[in-house]
Amino acid sequence: MTGSANRPATRLATRLSFLVAGFGMACWAPLVPFAKARLGVEDAQLGVLLLCLGVGSLAAMPVTGALTGRLGCRPMILLGGVGLCVALPLLTLASSAPGLAAALLLFGASLGMIDVAMNIHAVAVERESGTPLMSGFHGLFSVGGFAGAGGMTLLLSAGLAPFPATVAAALLGFALLAVAGPRLLAAKPDSAGGGFARPRGIVLLLASLAALVFLAEGAILDWSALLLTERGLVGAGGGGIGYMVFSVAMTVGRLLGDRVVSRFGGPQVLAGGGAVTIAGFAVLLLSPSAVPAIGGFLLIGLGASNIVPVLFSATGRQTAMPASLAVAAMTTVGYAGILVGPAIMGFVAQGVGLYGAFWLLAALIGVVPLAARHVRTV
Repeated sequence: MTGSANRPATRLATRLSFLVAGFGMACWAPLVPFAKARLGVEDAQLGVLLLCLGVGSLAAMPVTGALTGRLGCRPMILLGGVGLCVALPLLTLASSAPGLAAALLLFGASLGMIDVAMNIHAVAVERESGTPLMSGFHGLFSVGGFAGAGGMTLLLSAGLAPFPATVAAALLGFALLAVAGPRLLAAKPDSAGGGFARPRGIVLLLASLAALVFLAEGAILDWSALLLTERGLVGAGGGGIGYMVFSVAMTVGRLLGDRVVSRFGGPQVLAGGGAVTIAGFAVLLLSPSAVPAIGGFLLIGLGASNIVPVLFSATGRQTAMPASLAVAAMTTVGYAGILVGPAIMGFVAQGVGLYGAFWLLAALIGVVPLAARHVRTV
């Protein structure tokens, strides 16, 4: 990378990239109940459709790693962002399962592309600046999540149809990309020319932990609205409030993240954050009314907020793999949790119910505090 990574404009562009990705992804959360009702599908069928989102992303991620090594981060970030904005309204137009599957494939591929490219870009900017920036970058992803889920929920609750609501969201995304584009780094990332590499050594552990946390985030994105509405805690139009509160908590936690990690250390943040996340799931699932259930989303967001940034920073410091290749590999494996995991949740929910599936998810998060001490070896 070039010295331009130290420019404030480059940092702004990186933050805007994370903002667009979080915003576009979160706009989908309040739309899930509408899509389910429009197509008249059951949980298992919806799980198959959500799998298309994951398939599209996982197919695009290794390709993005290779293309980023040849073309640089800028074109891949912009291509992924534009695809995300184009696909969003298409998700509301699909009136059949094959149509929604195609739209989700495009949506997922675009999300996978921008996710990989922006994380490689972020690591390069942070490394060259010499200043901790990763929590702030991921914090902007959370800001986007809050804005996307909150804005879409407000529009739908006000009676606006899904299609014009998503068109408005897409136009905002295009505007943000127009500002970010000229300010992104044009140079190719160091050591990324080999494309995708399988994680090995400590990187495999870090990527696996990230996948578990992203699985929880993906479940909240795709299934929390249904969990709240099917339990009768909120109406259909307010289903996105859970993800909105979760996103606010993630934002606050990440904006304070650098200070927290500096004071307590990475392993302690992983252990404590994992414990708080589990407690949040317990509160959500045991609450008989909306207000305490929403408090569960708050705890989940605060607990999980700095786990992934700590894992990304640890990946940048490890020596088992070149940093750029390690970040690309971790992004692919980690984001598999948020993209493929929710589809698996659909099949699990068909067998044990959505309530039981969320309890199983809480148990899986227990691996994070148990494995936290191994991060000391990084």
